[in-house]
Amino acid sequence: MRHPARLGIALTLALATAGCSTAAGGGSRADGEPAAEAVSVTSCGRQVSFAAPPQRTVALDQTSTEILLELGLQDRMAGTANLKTKIPAPYEAAYAKVPVIAPKIATGEQLRSAAPDFVIAGSADLYTKDRAGTREELAALKVPTFVSAVDCPRQNPAGASPFDLLFSDYENLGTLFGARERADRLAADQRAAVAKAGENAAKAPQGADRPTVVYLYSVFNGMPYVAGRTGLPSEMSRIAGAKNAFDDVDEDWPEVTWEEVAEREPDFIVIGDLSERGRPGDSAAEKRAEMARHPVVSKLAAVREDKILEVPGIELDPSVRSVHALGLLANGMKDLGYVR
Repeated sequence: MRHPARLGIALTLALATAGCSTAAGGGSRADGEPAAEAVSVTSCGRQVSFAAPPQRTVALDQTSTEILLELGLQDRMAGTANLKTKIPAPYEAAYAKVPVIAPKIATGEQLRSAAPDFVIAGSADLYTKDRAGTREELAALKVPTFVSAVDCPRQNPAGASPFDLLFSDYENLGTLFGARERADRLAADQRAAVAKAGENAAKAPQGADRPTVVYLYSVFNGMPYVAGRTGLPSEMSRIAGAKNAFDDVDEDWPEVTWEEVAEREPDFIVIGDLSERGRPGDSAAEKRAEMARHPVVSKLAAVREDKILEVPGIELDPSVRSVHALGLLANGMKDLGYVR
């Protein structure tokens, strides 16, 4: 999330959108093998071009790392950084092949030590002078950079779905790495998963009767962080036939008060389980306990009647795993009786 509390969000499911890529070149080498095509894509307003697919990519966060692993590109990775939770079992063997240049956020020195020919990140705030370096600084070193379209609001079309933007990342990375077939398959699978979850919307109550939901992401120093309008959960709610109760707050993950949560009177609550991160208030059990002992929140029908869904917290931020959380939301709404 763009808020400081942001994390690093079905491992083989997802959706395709039109990428903004172009390809040129072609021909063949003297040995008869096809020559690598020069390719170019636009990433957050900046052109990214290669004469041949990158061979030493560094992913600055877990989200980017898992996308590359899903595309089978671990042998093209010179480093990874900023692991926030455990790598899922399907990626463990591939992840073990990738050097960890920094356990947390990488510095410019750590990045340069990996001698990358390409750098990718899920969020723009990893490209700062006191972190990996700005995109301009890295361009001066002849190192192209990529940032997820999801974290590029000024460059995106008005009303663009975060899922569409995420899937365009798959396509553009597939183009740059010469892995477009696998990227397209991933996008198509996730498009189908989103469509399936979207079947809820027509079967859920409409208008003022649409169920409202609060997404409880983190509890820090006793204060709740919930999903605001610009975070992925608002889009997940729309797709599944619910309404995010904090859609009027123009942030990804704003800090609010427990009294504000109670005032919204959500029909149900989604808890992001961040147990693997291990900070106080991260686990689903701790969040349940906080709500149960709060004098006001504990009286909410959603709490008293246990209308609470638990999903992996990392999946509430845009990632290759987010469609899994969307599926849990859609199925959970059926279980709670909000979908006919």
